[in-house]
Amino acid sequence: MDSRKVVHRRKPDIHASDKNQRSQEINVKSLDLSKVIHLLEDPLTANLKERHLFVLKKLLKRSQIGFLLKELSGIGKILNICAEKVTDHPEYVPILCEALQICRLPFLKEKVSDEQNYTQDVIEFLSNLGCLMRMSDAEVRQHIVQCVSSFYSCVAPKQLLEGLQPTSPGYRLQLLERSDLAQTLVLSMAALENQPAIKLQLLQTLQILSSSSDMNCALILNARGAEMICLHMNEPDPSGQVLFYSSEILWNLLEKGSKEATAQLSSIECVISLKEAFIHQLISGFRHSDLQLRNDLLVITTLITENLNSLINESLFAKQLVALVTFPELKSQNPLVRNLKLTYNNEDFQMKKLLLNLLVIMSKDSAALQLYKEERVMPALLTLVSPPASSSERRSASRQWSPVQQEELQLQALATLSTIAPLMLDDYITCQGNSCLLLLLDWCVAQDPFFGQSHSSGGRGSKKAQMRHCIRVLRSVTSSGEDLVNEDLCDQGVINQLLGILMQMEASPDEEDEVTLEIKSDIQLILSALCESDMHRKELFGSEGVEMAVHFLRKGCNNFYNGLGHNKLILSTVDCVRSCIVGCYTTEDYFLAKGGASLVLDLLRSSPRCIHCIVLATLLELCENPNTLSHILSWRDAGGQTAPRLLLQLWRDEEEKLKVSRTRHGGIADSQRLILSHYQQEDTQLSFPATTPSAAVLELSENLRSKIYLIFCKLGFQGLPGLSGKDYVTLSIIRRYLDFKVSEVWEEISRELSLEGVRPITPDEEALSTIHKVSEDMASRVVAEQNSILEQLEKDDIDKEDLMYTEIKSRWKQQELTAKSWDSYISRTSNHEILKEVKAQREKYTESSRPKPKHEDAAVLPKKHFIGQVMSVERTGASGPAGVKLRLARAPIKAVGQEEV
Repeated sequence: MDSRKVVHRRKPDIHASDKNQRSQEINVKSLDLSKVIHLLEDPLTANLKERHLFVLKKLLKRSQIGFLLKELSGIGKILNICAEKVTDHPEYVPILCEALQICRLPFLKEKVSDEQNYTQDVIEFLSNLGCLMRMSDAEVRQHIVQCVSSFYSCVAPKQLLEGLQPTSPGYRLQLLERSDLAQTLVLSMAALENQPAIKLQLLQTLQILSSSSDMNCALILNARGAEMICLHMNEPDPSGQVLFYSSEILWNLLEKGSKEATAQLSSIECVISLKEAFIHQLISGFRHSDLQLRNDLLVITTLITENLNSLINESLFAKQLVALVTFPELKSQNPLVRNLKLTYNNEDFQMKKLLLNLLVIMSKDSAALQLYKEERVMPALLTLVSPPASSSERRSASRQWSPVQQEELQLQALATLSTIAPLMLDDYITCQGNSCLLLLLDWCVAQDPFFGQSHSSGGRGSKKAQMRHCIRVLRSVTSSGEDLVNEDLCDQGVINQLLGILMQMEASPDEEDEVTLEIKSDIQLILSALCESDMHRKELFGSEGVEMAVHFLRKGCNNFYNGLGHNKLILSTVDCVRSCIVGCYTTEDYFLAKGGASLVLDLLRSSPRCIHCIVLATLLELCENPNTLSHILSWRDAGGQTAPRLLLQLWRDEEEKLKVSRTRHGGIADSQRLILSHYQQEDTQLSFPATTPSAAVLELSENLRSKIYLIFCKLGFQGLPGLSGKDYVTLSIIRRYLDFKVSEVWEEISRELSLEGVRPITPDEEALSTIHKVSEDMASRVVAEQNSILEQLEKDDIDKEDLMYTEIKSRWKQQELTAKSWDSYISRTSNHEILKEVKAQREKYTESSRPKPKHEDAAVLPKKHFIGQVMSVERTGASGPAGVKLRLARAPIKAVGQEEV
């Protein structure tokens, strides 16, 4: 037979059945795994080491392109069997290492559904992979660690057979998070004390795992990985990289699992370990990477300090950090800083900022305040916040922070003072903190040039940032209510100084921004805190302060919701009126003379509901001055609305929000729930302890009705201008508000007694019954009064309607007459015959209207003459009217009918 024909016949057969043959080859491979496992586990063949190695090498050779997903379960069993045999037969180590090398490649799938079908097998395989770390062989451990880290790198798959596809890149990483691999790797750290190279690689792998996902961080923390890594990071390290990777892992764990990580690192052992690492880097570190690592450890310490249960004070770490804060501003005998040298580079600058931030966090613990006193933190902070030195002074001084660094440290020291100064007022007063801040405030408003570089707030070359933080410190200090501090500030003239700064900023042509508005509102809050409880300071506030308050009240609420801070400025202005003006008749009268009461009412009308409470409270306190009432009653808005009507509308809006039961005219709809809100009705089945205010009492401070009632008590309930019938209906409820509230309280007492199963004694029960009856009678009278008002209102409406219809009829009648007259005029001018008839009728009517003589021979009336015409004018030469001579023509006047007679 010709060989060419044989080849020609077989070639198409191979091409046609290629896919089937490869599929059968893969099936043979899967069957081979069960035979291999049987070969390794069968007692009859368990000792055939050479045969085992031959079969395993052949199996791995067939899997050089990667393991199939459906094979992973068998591959995992084979690896575990080999790991058990390694103790007695080291020849299995190369097999394990080669298998781990193949594990770096992506897993293979035959179908798209394989990824879903074999999910659990992959999870178990990855968990078993971590369990291989129990082996003591360094080469196997190294391959395991490298294999896991390779999961996060793009490993290109080898040339694949037809019908096989690699799994998606994120498939193995997603299942790794569901396995115990990360947890197992953490637990294996304890066994790597004598293998520092592998330990370093394991830390690198854990750093990759912790930075990749939150699930991996949770797995590491479940194995108490944060504590374990922290306790082992100071062990001898020839490479010098263990501390670096350890800090990276701890930072990742604190960021992604903050609570659990912080709890683990708050133990005394971990804090001491951190202290040792930080002190070592502080003293011995000189390279840039060492300084960065030092700062990273300080950040970790800061995150741990946020946990109130951390033992940073007990470990004496806090004392060393606080001593470091005051360096180099103050000289100290502390051994830590005695020989410490700073290079004033960027890393040292960052460390200084972190230490200042740590002061704020540590201040939550009262024990830290004692450390601040001992290490003189307050003088150091006040030194930092002092105005910058001149250029000549800087040249004569030793090496120090650059102007940019000094400015930023000044701002952060001010921010730190705003938190610490109220907690250390004794030290603040002793160090003359008020004087220091007022000097800084004078420097901020001075016109001398300043070339600042910090443009986080205020812009380059501006002192606005310093003023902002300085005002913040003063606000925090004055709000503490310490008389010595406030008295010292007032003695130094801070009230006039702040008023001057405020009006100077207001007169500035610069556009208002968020920082400017914050400074203005903070200044007003400082003035409120200083003047609230002292009459003399209110007098110092005086006319200049009143002018300031009136100026800001006139600005209104148009920009309330623009997001820049106008809402805070409005609130601080109202608070300034209440604290600095109300209560002192001198300033109150000047405020009223400037139209202050009208401005408060304007603000009440135009402001959103969220500030109505404070505006009404201010107006109520202002009503204590008898001169206020006339201003309130004479007020009118642009639409002519009066103040009483505005208050009544606010009352209705408030009751609508509270869902109080009312008729469409605002009258009482339910005589059992006169002023009860919907929320109180929901709590009718609840009983409150005696130490807790009841719902009826709490309701007084939570809405506006009580304030509106008290204002009407000042204004009176009679003769109020500009009220409608509906307003009088609402006013009848307000007049009885206090009585209704008392009845509500008694009803609440009766209900609670009933809920608790308590029966009052007979006299008390009769008293409660009488109170209930009186309440019902009062409600009936109010309802009757409201009905009378509504009836009168309805009658008035009917009268107005009749009058309106009468006016309409009159107008229509006039229009009809006008139209008829016009038609007559048109007909007369357009038709001559009609005109002749009209003329004849008119003449006939004229004749009939003339009086006729009673007798034909009636006496003829004498003729009378009147001046008819000037005939000539002559001048005689005399002056005045005597010099003119006139000749007049006369005409006789005939009586009616004289010619006929």
